[in-house]
Order: sequence, then structure tokens, then C-alpha cells
Amino acid sequence: MSHKSHKENILASDLLAITRRKFAALTAAAAMTVAAFAGHANAAELDVEKDELKFGFIKLTDMAPLAIAAEKGFFEDEGLFVTLEPQANWKVLLDRVIDGELDGAHMLAGQPLGATIGFGTQSHIVTAFSMDLNGNGITVSNEVWAEMKKHIPLQPDGKPVHPIKADYLKPVVEKFRAEGKPFKMGMVFPVSTHNYELRYWLAAGGIHPGFYSADNITGQIMADALLSVTPPPQMPATLEAGTIYGYCVGEPWNQQAVFKGIGVPVITDYEIWKDNPEKVFGVSKEWQDANPNTHLAVVKALIRAAIWLDENNNANRRDAVKILSRSEYVGADEEVIANSMTGTFEYEKGDKRDVPDFNVFFRYFATYPYYSDAVWYLTQMRRWGQITEQKPDSWYHDIAKRVYRPDIYVKAANLLIEEGKAKKEDFPFGTDGYRDPQTEFIDGITFDGRKPNDYLEKFPIGLKSKQMVSGNAVTGG
Repeated sequence: MSHKSHKENILASDLLAITRRKFAALTAAAAMTVAAFAGHANAAELDVEKDELKFGFIKLTDMAPLAIAAEKGFFEDEGLFVTLEPQANWKVLLDRVIDGELDGAHMLAGQPLGATIGFGTQSHIVTAFSMDLNGNGITVSNEVWAEMKKHIPLQPDGKPVHPIKADYLKPVVEKFRAEGKPFKMGMVFPVSTHNYELRYWLAAGGIHPGFYSADNITGQIMADALLSVTPPPQMPATLEAGTIYGYCVGEPWNQQAVFKGIGVPVITDYEIWKDNPEKVFGVSKEWQDANPNTHLAVVKALIRAAIWLDENNNANRRDAVKILSRSEYVGADEEVIANSMTGTFEYEKGDKRDVPDFNVFFRYFATYPYYSDAVWYLTQMRRWGQITEQKPDSWYHDIAKRVYRPDIYVKAANLLIEEGKAKKEDFPFGTDGYRDPQTEFIDGITFDGRKPNDYLEKFPIGLKSKQMVSGNAVTGG
């Protein structure tokens, strides 16, 4: 799109060819007053500070709310002209949001938290919108799968009993070690959900995934399995080359391994932590402060996209798959994307099972930015040494409230309800930002976001209390 303002575009275009909806949105935007947003305003009264925006994303199906908001006109309804641009990797994406080249981006949930506390990059990033629940899987090579299957109980039909725990991987890891081969696995970024989910699954099966320390940020201290970063689209090729023996990634890159016949997805993150929060939409705090109405308008459009993706029992998913398969978005075959996006998931070739909630974009209050979700990520950073020292519970809550902005989300939701574009019962009004204690984890450990240090004490593997990693050992009580 050119860099003309939308007013100039109106003058340059044939008004008769503009749809009634677009024309109404544009003329309303032109008529906006400079009055600041207060209380419950209609969309026409939102005076956006910036109408031409560029958002970044990684080629994963969970970027869908951005694609749908663009393709279905939800951004334009808010007077916004948005360009979506795929990024090479998560680091580049974050750096470009920080330096202002991108107005915002599809982010790993851990990225705003990690940046704000200064792990890797120091910058205050905020999120007012959670993009989805679930959506990831763990895949192993055919060689590893053949060894794992020797230990997995079978159903009467001969197929493996699910969920498949890392207990069945442990003898394979030990076999590799006896043969002098380090067991290498891939994840997408040090503060990614994938890193924490893979570590969670491994540790629940007695496989140590390694610690970080202030001096060693490889995350491989004391590790039984060596985890390292691989960009999502490169996962299948890296597995096929034998550089790694397994990985944790979002779709469509687990299903791609099935279609190529190079690996087997053994478990989804839904089975590791039922309805876990996944990606977020992140902006810099500086950008939010300069563009509060624009941010509010963006969140409105993204909420509408999430509603569209889940409404009528996922009736729109086939349409979404067609959109996502295009090269400017995910760029994978429709069949590969549909394999998980439409309520199923294929594990071993031919073993396709119903997983209706593999991708959740709106139901279960998926888009609300819960403080307790932020706290969970922070506990995992502490568990594995990315947060090097013990912090009081109050610290976890303070960081969660600096980064997660449900106040912005609630304003957007109220506007959509007033405009008749959303229903009040679809939002968790009245919540204090903390979910009820969550019990459906693969290791059976309950998470209460109000008590992060109590939670950390429950894990057999991981830092707790005053423990720290020094050199190649854990010290402290």
C-alpha cells in the first residue's frame, strides 16, 4: 500500500467502487473530533492517532487473528490501514517492535515478559490481547519414535494410548547417552511457550532439560536433553537432516513432519496443559502511550477476528485455512493446515484423532490477558534459571500488571458490545485477572497464579526457594 493517508486515497479513488461498509468507515474516520476517548464511545468517535500501521508475524497458524482482521475488513472498520509482514525469526520481530519499524506484532507470550524484566533484550513491552489457546505439539524423529513405541501401552486397536508421557522417551535418551550421542531437541526461542512446554513435558518424565544461569544462557547446564533454538519453518528440515531428534513448535510444522514422513508428533500442548495461553499481540509501552486510541481500535478488530474464527462451532475454519495457506501468510498446503486447524490432529501417519480444541481463538475467554497467565510464564523462567534469584510473590504480580493490560481489553470489549458486534456474556467481566487454580497438567500439579513460590516448590526438577545455578551446579537452600 502507498504511504498516502487514507484521506488522500479517498480523493484518488472512484468513490462509486467503494463498498458501502468501507465508505461509511472512511467518512466516519474523516469526521472524527479530537476529543479524547472517555467512557463508552462508538467507533466513529475514536480518534486514532495513527491510521497506517505495520504489524509483524511469524508463519504459524496462530497468527490467524491478524490475517482475518485484515481480510474481513475489521481493521478498516476501525479506520485502520494495516500491512502484515512476515519476519525471519522471533528475535528480529521483537527488535523491530522495539525500534519502531513495526507498530506491533504477533508475539510469543514470554517475549513481552522477558523483554520487560531484561532477559536478553531490555524494553518495556505490553499486551492487551491474548491471541489463542493451545496450538503446539512435540514431534520426534522416526528413529526415536520406533524406540519409544517399545515402551508405550497400546489400545485394543493397536494404536498408542494417549497422552504419551516423556517417561517413554527417557529410556531412549539413556540409550543415546550410553552410545555417546547427546540427545538434541529444538524449540523456537528461549522465552517461548514451546521452550517451557517442552521442558515441562521432559521434566514430568524425569528427563532434565537443563538450567540457565547469569553466565551461561545456553539453557543446557545439567541437561539430559540439549535444547536449542530453531526457527519454526526450519524445524522439519532440521529434523530430517538429523541435527535434532525432536522439537516443540506450533502448526503447521508438526503436521508437516507427518506429511513428509520424517517424524511423529507424540503429544500436543493441550495434553501437557489443557487450554494453555499461547501467543499475544505485543506493542512497546512507548507506542501504547503515544497511540492509546489506535491500540484500542486494533484490539477491537482482533477481538472481532477471534470471534469469527470460533463462531458457530468453528464453521469458518475452512475459509480461514484457505486464507492462511496463501504465501503472504503461512504459505503451507491447505491440507497440512487443515489437519489441525479444523479440529483434528494427526499423530503417527494414519492415526488422526479428534482434538476440537487444538486451536482456540475466542471461546473459554481465550483473548483476555489474564495476569495469572503472565505469572505462569514467569514461574517457568525462574524454574529454569532465566530469573536467577528468588523473587517474592509480589514481584510476580507487579511484573504481570506492568505487561498485561486487561484495562485496554475491557474498554475494547465494551465498545464492541455497545456497537452490537459482541455479546457481554462472552467476556469475563468482574474477574480480578487471575484464573481459578488450574489442575489439568500432565504431571497433575495444580497451578495457582496467586501463589507462584508455593507452585515452584512442588516440582521435583527445577529451582526453588533460594537456589541458584553457579557454574555447573545448583547452590543455596
